[in-house]
Amino acid sequence: MEPVKGACLQTMDPDVIPLYKAVNECKIGPESRKENNTHTDGNDYYYTDLFDFGPKFIRMRLTDGVRELQTVIRDKATPRNDFIFYADRLIRLVVEEGLNKLPYRKCDVVTPTGQVYEGLRYEKGNCGVSIVRSGEAMEQGLRDCCRSIRIGKILIQSDDDTHDARVVYANLPKDINQRKVLLMYPIMCTGNTVSKALEILQMNNVKEENII
Repeated sequence: MEPVKGACLQTMDPDVIPLYKAVNECKIGPESRKENNTHTDGNDYYYTDLFDFGPKFIRMRLTDGVRELQTVIRDKATPRNDFIFYADRLIRLVVEEGLNKLPYRKCDVVTPTGQVYEGLRYEKGNCGVSIVRSGEAMEQGLRDCCRSIRIGKILIQSDDDTHDARVVYANLPKDINQRKVLLMYPIMCTGNTVSKALEILQMNNVKEENII
């Protein structure tokens, strides 16, 4: 299945090897990174040149601000309250990036000084779908940006041995097939869970190009 356009998620076939396994098997070190033209930044390595996620995969630019957020989140000494605060900030940035992929329409408004400003507004018909439970961590970030947006939920459990994904619960807007869908899931390993969620959305007649 081709990756769908989005800021934080990409679709992967269930049998795709997670990056950390591929890295270990390839024994990627400094010399091999040069040979493979792999990007590095401190202790973070970007394998976008080693793994083809497709043209619709988008990786957020690693600014100093994002790096600072990641530093606090990854520090084992970070207190729980600080972890939540900085994780929410990072999630907000991811959500904002996803919102950039939604359709807009031109909208002219008049400013308090009487000037006409040529602006934009979201097209109607957007919704969010969180994959329970970790996806729920992104819901507040989405509501902070879009106060009245509708949010559906999908609960998917994976078998501990086979890692096969099984849908336990799904509550989606009735007209979801007419909406653009922001699929929210902040973690990724094998991609089974996201693949199953995409399958559920497509079973509800959501077009793949409408899933972000």
